[in-house]
Amino acid sequence: MTQTCVPPDDRHVVLDTCFGVGHAFLQQWQVSTGRLHYLAFVAQPVSANELLQRHADWPELVRQAHALRAAWPDHVAGFHRLLFDDGRISLTLMIGTLAACLSQCVAQVDAFLIDILAAETMARRLARLAAPQSTLRLLATCPVAALEQAGFVFVSALQATYAPRRPSGKAVAAGERHAIVLGAGLAGAAICERLAARGWRLTLLERHAAPAQEASGNLAGIVMPVLSQDDNLASRLSRAAYLFALRRWSGLAQPRFEGERCGVLQLARGTDHATAQARIALRWNYPASYARWLDSAAAAALLGSAAPDGGWLFAQGGWADPAGVCRALLAACGTRLTVRYQQAVSSLQRVGDEWQLRDTDGVLLAQAPTVIFANGNGATRFAQLADLPLQSVRGQVTHVSAPVFSAPSLVVCREGYLTPSVQGMRCVGATYDQDDEAGLRWSSQHENLQRVQAMLPGIWPDTSTFPLSGRVGFRCVAPDRLPLVGALPVTVGASRAERLRDVPRWPGLYGLLGYASRGLIWAPLAAELLAAQLDGEPLPLESDLVDALDPARFRLKSLRQSSR
Repeated sequence: MTQTCVPPDDRHVVLDTCFGVGHAFLQQWQVSTGRLHYLAFVAQPVSANELLQRHADWPELVRQAHALRAAWPDHVAGFHRLLFDDGRISLTLMIGTLAACLSQCVAQVDAFLIDILAAETMARRLARLAAPQSTLRLLATCPVAALEQAGFVFVSALQATYAPRRPSGKAVAAGERHAIVLGAGLAGAAICERLAARGWRLTLLERHAAPAQEASGNLAGIVMPVLSQDDNLASRLSRAAYLFALRRWSGLAQPRFEGERCGVLQLARGTDHATAQARIALRWNYPASYARWLDSAAAAALLGSAAPDGGWLFAQGGWADPAGVCRALLAACGTRLTVRYQQAVSSLQRVGDEWQLRDTDGVLLAQAPTVIFANGNGATRFAQLADLPLQSVRGQVTHVSAPVFSAPSLVVCREGYLTPSVQGMRCVGATYDQDDEAGLRWSSQHENLQRVQAMLPGIWPDTSTFPLSGRVGFRCVAPDRLPLVGALPVTVGASRAERLRDVPRWPGLYGLLGYASRGLIWAPLAAELLAAQLDGEPLPLESDLVDALDPARFRLKSLRQSSR
């Protein structure tokens, strides 16, 4: 359940089941003067080289074609959102089977461009996505009975209009496009940038004197996905988030932030683990640019030291400076964003159609119809969010002076991780502690260093002289280790619910929480998802993945258990 605001009048949504090399998309982009959301089904994506060859036939589309090739994603299953012209043009490539992609798509489509297969087998699913009076164009004549039964009225052999027999219930609610964002870390900065790009007015409240002072304040964060044998929800989500993050960080305008696509090598934990990882590689046959399994010899050659069990190479992965990312995102918002630092919000109250946020003295700090909690562990200090099952987990990162040893030029990880030189330091981490000690401690430093020594034997002959150096942060973690993205549930009072949409929500309250230790990959996609929900746009993820991130999933589980 998501409260949405009035969408821009110039928005147009197209669904294309015969994308090919993108000719129709490129033409639409060229003539579009407003916001274009183009949803394209692609069963077997072509290569970038084939795109180049075919695009040579359309010199009038050279600018758009070049941008499409530059953003062309790895051929891995799922939804891939590509943004062009500062986000005005959105292309969502849906890779998989037609039935699965259409059933997982969440959108209101204004125009369909479909082939015979979709016309004959997917009529009802197309109708589910159709906005009233949407248009449909067939690429070739075919039997249209299924489409007519689903509500499409043909005006010619190849053209139809959707005329539902009953109201669709898909109207978009009115509301002022002004939001207050709490927290200037990765979550808050990312949603400010995504909403500002859509024309929203933003007020950002941060209790510290600068951005990225808490969990987003480490020198370096690691950018890599998670793999699994069954390609479960967590793996699919991390893949979508990782690939979207790579595109967003590459396209982020000045000022640039420090970081490097140096690659990430994730070493196997032993023989059994290596055998299991090799099975994953064989089963899913990922593109090498996404994930490549290296045997012991190949891993050792890359590492420059022994790697007896091999490992995964994520060639596009690496590290980035989270605070620099936050500053770049906030700078991209321009005049649509007002940032107010050293603002300690202690309460919020609904007054009319707006939320009022006040400090401990009751002074009004800001008010708006929409409030987005992107303040990590601080969110549960508010009465409306107190029952969210979020846990604060301590993490200590160790900083080792770069000249002390010769390290690999890529990120290496197993139980712990080691980065290349970052501001003269190599980052080693990180602990997962169940306490609230804010200061550095020797025991945590020893734990970090021992993990790297076990991962890379002999890298440090003696660590006893290493000074106590590093940083402590507190991750915000949900029980299932997945973020909370979307409308926040009401967790008080009796209610019954069998589906997420039945769970009561606070009007105008949203969350971007629980990023744990993966804020660099979660922040961009979560922000794009929430911004799309708020504006009633096509969603960038499959519906089951959206549900997996819904903040009401824990409340739904509780209500189901209480009703048994």
